[in-house]
Amino acid sequence: MKVLKRIMRFIIEVISYIILKLVFWFKSEGRNNIPKNGSLIFCGNHRSFLDPVIIEVFSTRHMHFMSKEELKKNPITRFAVFVEDGIYVKRDEKDIASLKESLRILKDGRCLGIFPEGTRNGFEKNDGKVKNGAAYLALKTNTKVIPIGLSGKLKPFSKNKIKFGEPIDFAELLSTSNNKVDKEMEDKASEIIKEEILKLAN
Repeated sequence: MKVLKRIMRFIIEVISYIILKLVFWFKSEGRNNIPKNGSLIFCGNHRSFLDPVIIEVFSTRHMHFMSKEELKKNPITRFAVFVEDGIYVKRDEKDIASLKESLRILKDGRCLGIFPEGTRNGFEKNDGKVKNGAAYLALKTNTKVIPIGLSGKLKPFSKNKIKFGEPIDFAELLSTSNNKVDKEMEDKASEIIKEEILKLAN
């Protein structure tokens, strides 16, 4: 099953890459900022349902995207989450199962994809506030965050761009509290992630 899934993922990503380059005129910048090994958390602004595909295709790493549980209802999105090894999350409540799975992935040296906005165009909808999930996981596992900025109208034959920023390392922030993670630290880390995403997106 794992081999079949990898083959399906490869085919989907090749087709997606061709479409994104030829139809949506996507350009990528900063891929050299992505470490080739070790766990990472990819965090970008969320504009459309295509964002996970765009980030996966243009990054050099495979990642497990946090996906809202409602996507199970649609057979197409359910298939996409399955092929891309996504993690279903129950929004607006503590989901211990998805949290444990995310921690295990990072401890195994793999990558997560998270949209800190929590929903599409969340920066506008939530008055600029972001959820602390990515910050908590980064701090808890001392994992670097790759900020991502997506820009453009995402319409056929219009210029679009994905820009990967330099890894955000919270080791220094952790050292100020003897590696103890609290709400204040999560808020601070979330704000840093948000600021870097907005810089890249604008």
